Amino acid sequence: YSAVISACEKGIRTDTALELLAEMKGRGVEPNVIAYNAAISACEKGSRTDSALDLLAEMKQQGLEPDVITYSAVISACEKGIRTDTALELLAEMKGRGVEPNVIAYNAAISA
Repeated sequence: YSAVISACEKGIRTDTALELLAEMKGRGVEPNVIAYNAAISACEKGSRTDSALDLLAEMKQQGLEPDVITYSAVISACEKGIRTDTALELLAEMKGRGVEPNVIAYNAAISA
């Protein structure tokens, strides 16, 4: 599933990526960090900021730890959605969880 969701992200097929993530859960397959990251990246590329934020929250509720890829994609989604405060909050949360921000995260937060 993760590879197909990632392919949807690259083709900016956000709805298909989200449908696949839902199908995965419907079949009893628990998404891992890689699957969530691919879906969040699809939301970022498709300018679906709220969906990216919802997936981040869902991921945490499932007990999965967001990584630098997760945070970078969500912060980039906030940049596109002009959600400056949220981007900066996520950057601080990222550091607070011991996840070292990368250039992508910093640039997206600055641009938001």
